[in-house]
Amino acid sequence: MPTWWLRDFHDDDLDQAIQIWDQSRQGEDSVFSVAEVMAAARAGQPAVVAAVEDQLVGMAVAQAEGERAWVLLVALAAGWHGRGIGSSLLAALEGRLRSLGVRRICTVLPEGATGSEALKNSGYECRRGFTYFEKVERLGATVANLLDQLGGVLLPPGRWEAVAGMQREKEVIERRILLPLTHRELADRYAVQPPKAVILFGPPGTGKTSFAKAVASRLAWPFVELFPSRLAASASGGLAASLREVFADLAELDDLVLFLDEVEEIAGVRSGVARTPAHGVTNELLKLIPAFREHDNRLLVCATNSVRSLDSAFLRPGRFDYVIPVGPPDAPARRAIWSRYVGPVQAEVDLERLIQSSELFTPADIEFAARKGAHAAFERAVFQNDRRPPVTDDYLAAINETRPTLTPDMVRDFEQDIALYSRL
Repeated sequence: MPTWWLRDFHDDDLDQAIQIWDQSRQGEDSVFSVAEVMAAARAGQPAVVAAVEDQLVGMAVAQAEGERAWVLLVALAAGWHGRGIGSSLLAALEGRLRSLGVRRICTVLPEGATGSEALKNSGYECRRGFTYFEKVERLGATVANLLDQLGGVLLPPGRWEAVAGMQREKEVIERRILLPLTHRELADRYAVQPPKAVILFGPPGTGKTSFAKAVASRLAWPFVELFPSRLAASASGGLAASLREVFADLAELDDLVLFLDEVEEIAGVRSGVARTPAHGVTNELLKLIPAFREHDNRLLVCATNSVRSLDSAFLRPGRFDYVIPVGPPDAPARRAIWSRYVGPVQAEVDLERLIQSSELFTPADIEFAARKGAHAAFERAVFQNDRRPPVTDDYLAAINETRPTLTPDMVRDFEQDIALYSRL
């Protein structure tokens, strides 16, 4: 029987140590990743290996933090279990930790994981009744800093599910954008190319920004919003140069939903005078989009209130996969939106009257009117001691006092734009 012996970990042991970690894990979940374990060992934290000649057969690593230490790893090579190596590794590790002033040694293991028996045999107490919680940040420090500089965020999950009403638009975006991006293998099998760039167009306040954020939330990709007006204000070398710089920075992100609002400001119909600043900015954006499209896991979403103002070269299929209308909410959509905001008192409210009275309202208009109606009831309770919940008349009064964002002319123009420009 070969004799094993213990010694401290050396950097030259790294490859064999990773192999032992793989063999010992056997598909089990591990609280501490192999990268964390090996980084601790290489940084001089207590780490002991068991070796037979030049071959490693076991390893134990700990991380000391004041009077407490965490055992990050107790691993044995295949065929070397049941020989007391694990207990010996722990004893050696404990000696090194005691010399650092550690008084409490802890670890977290899956039930029955490698090292469990060695811990029990070495006098460790299994503490029942605890629940392990973990939140994993997807972004590394470099990416997080870059996002912070660009004003980007990683939006919380659930925003897509929270979109109320607008079922027609939601279904189109789900089918055309989200399905190919979330079922890539199936899309490849059917030769479906996931979208890289889309345009959302429609009257102001209809939810284009909300849809872009909901898509980013559903994909769990960072969301960066660019405003042409802000780019112009901060550009020292001109707006075209500012666009180049921002797109160069964005190239550092592996996953990204880039939202360019008010895109008509920088991609409007060109005058034909090649030397005008607007002409140069549009040309620059047209050159940047193909390079952006070369990367997977990136989606450019441009939004405009006036699709007819966009340059024809900007709209062509080679640059944008889809041109999707996001219009005013129809009656079923208004019902869903009103239901969301009056939910707690829905039994006291005639929804049909609210739906009919808010025909030209955007989702934002409905939200404002709902808040205004609820606040009226709240003030009545405070000043008149009338504790009735908000009723239909409260909301109707709020509707009458709210100026709708949309006009009949805007709705008519939007319907014409659907016929001329939408591409689904």
